[in-house]
Amino acid sequence: MAGIKDLGVGIGWRSEIDLTVERLPGVDFVEVVAENLHIGHLPESVTLLLERGVPVLPHAVSLSLGGADQVDLHRVEHLGAVAEAVGAPMVSDHVCFVRAGGLDSGHLMPVPRTKDALDVLVANVKLAQRNLPVPLALENVAALLEWPDGELTEGQFLAELVERTDCWLLVDVANLYANARNIGTDPERFLDEIPLERLAYVHVAGGEQHGDIYHDTHAHAVLPEVLEVLDELCSRVAPPGVLLERDDNYPSDTEIASELAAIRAVVDKHRD
Repeated sequence: MAGIKDLGVGIGWRSEIDLTVERLPGVDFVEVVAENLHIGHLPESVTLLLERGVPVLPHAVSLSLGGADQVDLHRVEHLGAVAEAVGAPMVSDHVCFVRAGGLDSGHLMPVPRTKDALDVLVANVKLAQRNLPVPLALENVAALLEWPDGELTEGQFLAELVERTDCWLLVDVANLYANARNIGTDPERFLDEIPLERLAYVHVAGGEQHGDIYHDTHAHAVLPEVLEVLDELCSRVAPPGVLLERDDNYPSDTEIASELAAIRAVVDKHRD
């Protein structure tokens, strides 16, 4: 995919840390939540980053590609328009649904791993792809439950999705860790089963344990265990890019820089 090689280490751009992102050393690329941007009125900070030559990748949260309802093409068109406005080589969303029966969950809900659900997802992804100007990558999500009667592992489900749609994968290692803690999945098996040659880039984020549940909060420091999953991934493939997500409880610039440095150390370890 043209323009997606060697993105480096990046961070999710948020309006709350716009100045931080601008002045942090070593930010090679950023990701923006597509639904938060308005075409023709890009934030000054995003425009500045573009002028510096920093790649800006739109990341959607509302396409609901795993839902039974047909994809809302207005949302797809907005995502494509954001991609064109920032000159992005690709866009992304999640393997999930967020709407059903006219209701919005307000959360990224996991898709049942059945053949029927995969057929629905594939049809929606293909529809979105036909209406997007750039390639689409899809991200694995964190889950607090597993739907019954699953016919495929998550890795098998995503591998078949890629085979049938030719989409790319956005692997979130923090979500892999969360699922291992909460529903007993195996991150190494996941990495064994997905087509790593279709890896677009990687997400890393923090979380916190509450009782028996690990919450993928994006509001706490990245755990060493999450970096261990990143290390396992990097031992198998050189990711085109790795991005730190932070959505709340923003720490100091120094702390964010330290997390970026820790991520870069894992990536560089496997390039020596």
